[in-house]
Amino acid sequence: MVKHMGCTSKLTTFCTTNSLPMDLLLKQGSLKQEAESFCYQIVSESDSPKVGVVQSEDEPLRSSVSIKPEGELSRVNFMSSSNKIATFSKKIKRRKYDESYLSFGFTHFENRDVPHAQCILCKKILSNSSLAPSKLRRHLETKHIAYKDKDISFFKQYLDSPENSKPPAPKIVNTDNESATEASYNVSYHIALSGEAHTIGELLIKPCAKDVVMRMFDEQYSKKIDAIQLSNSTVARRIKDLAADIEEELVCRLRICDGFSLQLDESADISGLAVLLVFIRYRFNKSIEEDLLLCESLRSNATGEEIFNCINSFMQKHEIEWKKCVDVCSDASRAVDGKIAEAVTLIKYVAPESTSSHCFFYQHALAVKIMPASLKSVLDQAVHIISYIKARPHQSWALKILCEEMGAQHTALLLNTEVRWLSRGKVLLRLFELRHELLVFMDSAFRLSSCLTNSSWLLRLAYLADIFTKLNEVNLSMQGKNITLFTVFDKISSLLRKLEFWASSVEEENFDCFPTLSDFLTEINSTVDKDICGAIVQHLRGLHSTLLKYFPVTSESNAWVRNPFTVTVKPASLVAQDYESLIDLTSDSQVKQTFSELSLNDFWSSLIHEYPNITGRAVRVLLPFATMHLCETGFSYYAATKTKYRKRLDAAPHMRIRLSNITPNIKRICGKKTQKHCSH
Repeated sequence: MVKHMGCTSKLTTFCTTNSLPMDLLLKQGSLKQEAESFCYQIVSESDSPKVGVVQSEDEPLRSSVSIKPEGELSRVNFMSSSNKIATFSKKIKRRKYDESYLSFGFTHFENRDVPHAQCILCKKILSNSSLAPSKLRRHLETKHIAYKDKDISFFKQYLDSPENSKPPAPKIVNTDNESATEASYNVSYHIALSGEAHTIGELLIKPCAKDVVMRMFDEQYSKKIDAIQLSNSTVARRIKDLAADIEEELVCRLRICDGFSLQLDESADISGLAVLLVFIRYRFNKSIEEDLLLCESLRSNATGEEIFNCINSFMQKHEIEWKKCVDVCSDASRAVDGKIAEAVTLIKYVAPESTSSHCFFYQHALAVKIMPASLKSVLDQAVHIISYIKARPHQSWALKILCEEMGAQHTALLLNTEVRWLSRGKVLLRLFELRHELLVFMDSAFRLSSCLTNSSWLLRLAYLADIFTKLNEVNLSMQGKNITLFTVFDKISSLLRKLEFWASSVEEENFDCFPTLSDFLTEINSTVDKDICGAIVQHLRGLHSTLLKYFPVTSESNAWVRNPFTVTVKPASLVAQDYESLIDLTSDSQVKQTFSELSLNDFWSSLIHEYPNITGRAVRVLLPFATMHLCETGFSYYAATKTKYRKRLDAAPHMRIRLSNITPNIKRICGKKTQKHCSH
């Protein structure tokens, strides 16, 4: 209701002039008619049909305004405390459409009795009050100046054209609050992906966005950026909503999938909490997907039973069946004994058909640790030299200055670490490349400084740099997403063949396969001693036998999954019905062409509807994880997100967003909100 002070004063004056209170005024018929006529005059003089809150000197009057959409009257009701109602009405003017308005490029829209004006050029719809020649002409001359001199025949022809004969499609436009809310979710999503603090939205992103819009457009558009809420608490709520939407989508996929495999590991964060990460691999549509199942904080002394209960409660809450579990992959370093082993055992109890596997990274790292004593001594001395420099900040700074003055390719050494996925080859290669600078820099009193002038020691160092670089390349090739057991065994098989080739080449005193060692031999114009050659051959042969121990050659019972078109006899793992389905599949020329175009995972997933039985068996072979790469990557992201400056952060929603392949549906999230205000 709108206060109309002019009406108040006039009605009050009328009541005072007649020396009657409002209640008595409404009781007397003659005065009532006179008051109604007087108030109708007030309403008629008002620009707005809504006239309200008229107050007398004796008592307040409550007012209400009602407008019938189909009617012609606007009614104003005044009620006193004695419940007597005085009703005043005002005639609302409705404009009619005239055919001459087409000369301005306007036709009518909706009801012809109470029409709206619609421009046939830009399809803009104007209200009924705009059906005036002056307003229509102004729109034509300001918005469509090129058509202002066209006659009515032109607009008739334009209106009758086929593209304009279709009824106008309703255009749904978001309100400013809805658009600001969606923008707030989009920005929060990118903040979570980057792992930055929530405050960056209000402190950096929002001011930058305003500056960009102001420079590229104008200040009017820049002011709309203020409606986007990016406070610390708002961004935190947005991230939780986004994570919940991703989790909801993931649960829906897992409920309809045929099977899944798990990968789990546990570590500690900066605040001392034990963090459990569980990843899941499953088939969805025509591909095999990998996603974060859950990220939970545990008690520091959490047992294997508590780890299992955490996973099991998630499964039961979302009604995911354990019988679909195919395999559980864990870190072999703790799978033999400890809480992870207990958790895996409990999972296999509720999922009897599930198997368990160990990370191939750990087995690969164990295999490459065995080496002859002469090479092990060189490796330990190299690590000691690096630690001697890196453990003293002043020495590292002085070495950097010296390397810059000598024009060295590098200015610092790399710190050696036992973490298996970091490259020991790069550490040793950097030490070898900076040997001349280190010889100048190191004090002769240091007991290992003489190693840098010993050609035999440098030859062994060069070989170790080369062999560990090659082993690291194999390690990197087994990292990534959608790595299957076939991928790992192919890489190991390739490495075994290379080791045999390298050993035979060294026996023939051919060192071309080790570039650093070969270049150093050319530089010093020398040959390799038989003792060094023997140690190298012994190391290569030892690597070969150790890898065979950790990665034994197994019967290819599932070779038909790797390449079904090479199968000529029935595999032992298939029953007759499945083998018949495999024959039908391999006889399809179109499927054979698809096999050469798609990856192994996508190939089998794409055939699930045509050959469901044989494809289902193949997918179960491809589902198990081969490595713990996803968990290792997840803990790295976790450590970068929850730092010592954000110890109280609940990092689970951030991990859900950063480690998931599912993109949240922001429109669906906003559609669930009952309030469209941008701060909600």
